Amino acid sequence: MTSDTTTPAEAAVPQLSRRELNKAATRQAITDATMDLVRQKGLGNFTVEDIADAAGVSRRTFFNYYASTEAAIGNVTHGFLDVALQQFRLRPAGEPVIVSAREALMALADPMAVAPVAELFSLIQQNQQLARTELEAWDHCAGQIIEAARERIAGDTGVELDELYLRALAGSVISCGKAAVEVWFARCGADLSEASMATLRQLMIDSMDLLACGFGTTPDTSQTPQAAETPASALPTDRH
Repeated sequence: MTSDTTTPAEAAVPQLSRRELNKAATRQAITDATMDLVRQKGLGNFTVEDIADAAGVSRRTFFNYYASTEAAIGNVTHGFLDVALQQFRLRPAGEPVIVSAREALMALADPMAVAPVAELFSLIQQNQQLARTELEAWDHCAGQIIEAARERIAGDTGVELDELYLRALAGSVISCGKAAVEVWFARCGADLSEASMATLRQLMIDSMDLLACGFGTTPDTSQTPQAAETPASALPTDRH
């Protein structure tokens, strides 16, 4: 006989139906197939039919999930956020939102969990056609953070927060995340090794620390894994 070890926080996370799980699996298969083709052939050198064949779905099914190849590529960021938000929702009730955000990133112990975000950013440096995709992905992330924060705070206090607070909070989190990716790229270039991903993960955590303290102090990054510095010429330019 086994005991039920499910915590109240875990019980509060919505359980997906079999249909929803199948849809999520199909969506991920399309994204994975698209990314594989980007790596093998380069953006613009394959068709939607190629993606559908590689994913084992029909062309019609592809368009049921994505409006374009670029949208499928953008889903890599969405996938990372979904995992991070699952961890966020498992945090204790009453914990400050920014603390929960930091701990959610800490819970992603595998450095390679952030690799999809890093790879998308690296691809954008090589092909500016994807810049809009990145913007849309971050906008999607902001919307998901707003909803997660609204659920958390309303559940803790029973009070629905002002929309300005929620949007400012989500925007701040997103800006810190983007800053972490840009600093990572300046240090590591397009290196997607485990050591490089450990650097990116720690930079994301450090950025949440900065936000939590109101940028009043500088976090100690002496223990942050470092990769070889990238020349200043490789710094990402303002794409927007």
